Amino acid sequence: MFEKSIFDRELRILDALAPQGYNIGLHIRFTSPLIAFQTYAAEWLAHYTEHGYLLRDPTVAWGFSTTGATRWSNDRIPDPFGIFLNAARFGLKYGATISWGPIASRTIASVARADREFEDAEIAQVEALVRRLHDMTEPPQELTKAQIEALKCIADGDRHAAAACKLGISESALKARLSSARQRLMARTTAEAIQRAKDYRLL
Repeated sequence: MFEKSIFDRELRILDALAPQGYNIGLHIRFTSPLIAFQTYAAEWLAHYTEHGYLLRDPTVAWGFSTTGATRWSNDRIPDPFGIFLNAARFGLKYGATISWGPIASRTIASVARADREFEDAEIAQVEALVRRLHDMTEPPQELTKAQIEALKCIADGDRHAAAACKLGISESALKARLSSARQRLMARTTAEAIQRAKDYRLL
């Protein structure tokens, strides 16, 4: 079961390990992550987006071609577009990338700092943390019958009162079912939970 408090605690640890910020995409499927977090400077994120770096990012290419951990200074990672050099201009001078999980549900995370290379022990700590986050956010294989019924009603356009009446339960009971479904699917809204349930073929 996904525990938000534990998940948030792990992200705080990652914050401390990456003084210049981090980027993590958990369970990337069909090029989109289930959950993503970025704490790099807004200026770098804007520059990255404006120049369409995602499709040319050497850390992304490396992350999809292998699993494990590497420093950005690894000379076996090709960077024909000079993205690492551009990142350094924005303070991301040293970095490491971790890749974990099956290719159909890959997690890729990068951490950065401005002062020095990451030490082996630090990279190992980040890698272990990324693996924990990956396991913690593993998409569910099933939902309860009650969760499915509640989500289906809302997906069909019913308002809370109508959905509760249709299911023969109180409105507060319906909201509790929707809340548990959101938590199970790691979704912020019911609409997001419905979409994820459909994506996972649970609805």
